Amino acid sequence: MTVTVIKIIWAIAAVGVCVLVLLHSPKGDGLGALGGQAQLFTSTKSAEETLNRATWLLTIVFMTLTVVLSGGWLETGA
Repeated sequence: MTVTVIKIIWAIAAVGVCVLVLLHSPKGDGLGALGGQAQLFTSTKSAEETLNRATWLLTIVFMTLTVVLSGGWLETGA
């Protein structure tokens, strides 16, 4: 039962990370960074900061649950 609940949370975190990464605005760090044009629009808004924090939080949850589930630490051996 516990493993099933953790797998559901893991799947929700995986989908959440994908959605949050797609919501990020492009930074223009590609070839535009070579000419110094990337520094023109570097003002960080509070919505962007919140989006970054949520992305990091879900990434940490996803990676932690990946390690726990792949390690088999919750499996009860019979």
